[in-house]
Amino acid sequence: MTSSGSAPSIFSRIVAREIPATIVAETELIIAFEDIAPQAPVHIVVTTKTEVYRNVVELAAGDPALLAELVRVANVIAEERTGGEFRLVFNTGPSAGQTVFHVHAHVLGGQLKEGTLGA
Repeated sequence: MTSSGSAPSIFSRIVAREIPATIVAETELIIAFEDIAPQAPVHIVVTTKTEVYRNVVELAAGDPALLAELVRVANVIAEERTGGEFRLVFNTGPSAGQTVFHVHAHVLGGQLKEGTLGA
């Protein structure tokens, strides 16, 4: 359970290894895995292991060092998988396409597929 009493997010369940995922990078504070519904040839979700922060704005205000670590890990992945040419997308709020309220970024490389980015 989270501190608010709600069920753990799907990302927290991936961190706990309750839900399988193709993990591509992990540090003490960050985990990255392949998106199950990729919107581009390279589509990796990079998230914090804590679900204290619901979105990037909360993370930037509450723990800028953790945000910097998330971006650093995203960059390492992008260097390996896209040669350093990538998009780093944070969806903030339901109308912006956020469906998982546990801060995360999408590393996208290559041509985007039709449609919107969710999660």
